[in-house]
Amino acid sequence: MINPTQATTQANTQVTSASQSRTSSIASDFDTFLLLMTTQAQNQDPLEPIGSAEYASQLAQFSMVEQQVQTNDRLSELALTLGSVKLDELANWVGMSVQTTSFQFDGDPVTMHGQAAAEADSAEMVIVDSEGTEVDRVSIPVTQSEFTWDGVASDGSTLPPGSYSATLESYYEDELISTLSVSPFSKVVEAQAADGTVSLTLENGQSVPVWMVTLVST
Repeated sequence: MINPTQATTQANTQVTSASQSRTSSIASDFDTFLLLMTTQAQNQDPLEPIGSAEYASQLAQFSMVEQQVQTNDRLSELALTLGSVKLDELANWVGMSVQTTSFQFDGDPVTMHGQAAAEADSAEMVIVDSEGTEVDRVSIPVTQSEFTWDGVASDGSTLPPGSYSATLESYYEDELISTLSVSPFSKVVEAQAADGTVSLTLENGQSVPVWMVTLVST
């Protein structure tokens, strides 16, 4: 199995080899063109020298070839840099444990992670469904940083599997002083880049964009 570092190295090598091959080809054409122009100038008939219009046209072509060589060099460097950064970014996500703004409930109890504000004297975990409707509210000890939600609504009914989100509300003397997004930790098993966005596939099968990540842990 190829690890992320090997994958990055191989990709960089492939990009480098391809860009060097293209640059070498264009540079060879550039050198040949220069040699032809120099030879032509040295061996022209002094009685019928090259006309100024024709010479200017050849110089223009020479300039275009030179610009093409420089442009391809810069594009190759840019492609190599972008490819390396993207692979490094994706590789760094895999294996990390993340919390996201929403989580998948499949019917089994879910272990949440979060900490109430230091000055709080009470705290509550609030669960809302994918439509933003509050479905449960549970009192949480302020000293507790790990707690379980069993998927049962406030009215005692079992909630269906689906996407939910949770917040931990901290209170002091019955006044709300802070709200913190909480969720289970899930390990990233795959990271993909498409359309300028990095998406993470979690071990529970959930796919989320990176902007939904609220906390990362090793």
